[in-house]
Amino acid sequence: MGRRSDHGREELEALILDAGREVMAESGYARFSAREVAKRIGYSVGTVMHVFGNVDGLVMEINARTFRHWSEWLEDRLEGTEGRGRILVLVRGYFDFAQTHRNLWSAIYEHRVPEGMDMPETLAAQRVRLTGVIAREVAAVLPASAAGDAAELTSSLIATVHGHCAFMLGGTFALLGVENPSELAAARVMETLQAKGALVAA
Repeated sequence: MGRRSDHGREELEALILDAGREVMAESGYARFSAREVAKRIGYSVGTVMHVFGNVDGLVMEINARTFRHWSEWLEDRLEGTEGRGRILVLVRGYFDFAQTHRNLWSAIYEHRVPEGMDMPETLAAQRVRLTGVIAREVAAVLPASAAGDAAELTSSLIATVHGHCAFMLGGTFALLGVENPSELAAARVMETLQAKGALVAA
């Protein structure tokens, strides 16, 4: 039997999430195991399930942490950058984060919230936080006449960059002979923003 009273509820939750993130980073979503998480912290798998309800609950909280880390990652890289460089930082930062934390990044998109189960507020809030970083930067370069398009444009640009990144990580761009997917994505983003009158010219 595992330990049962070494930690309070909040301490235990943090312990499980730390171990869960470690397991996810090493194994990826397809091979993620709550039993392995429990083993690493010396508790029973039943304890892990008691804290998070089920594996989906645990995965979603891990994904919430990944979104938070991603937001902080981008903000750190934006520090001290000005002008059009900030948009380029976002695009390249997307690729850099996905490559550096591939399994954690992939888990965000591989997991599906089960029917009848609500998305945790923590996950929803951290997704909004990340999108908010991008939306802020997009809005900052748009002219007043296009301000109303900022939200929709942000979603479209995220999809553009994500698609390029997924093609790169999946090996599709390599098969097509594309050598710099991140720069290709950046070019498409700049073209779209310029078409809206954004001040992002070189």
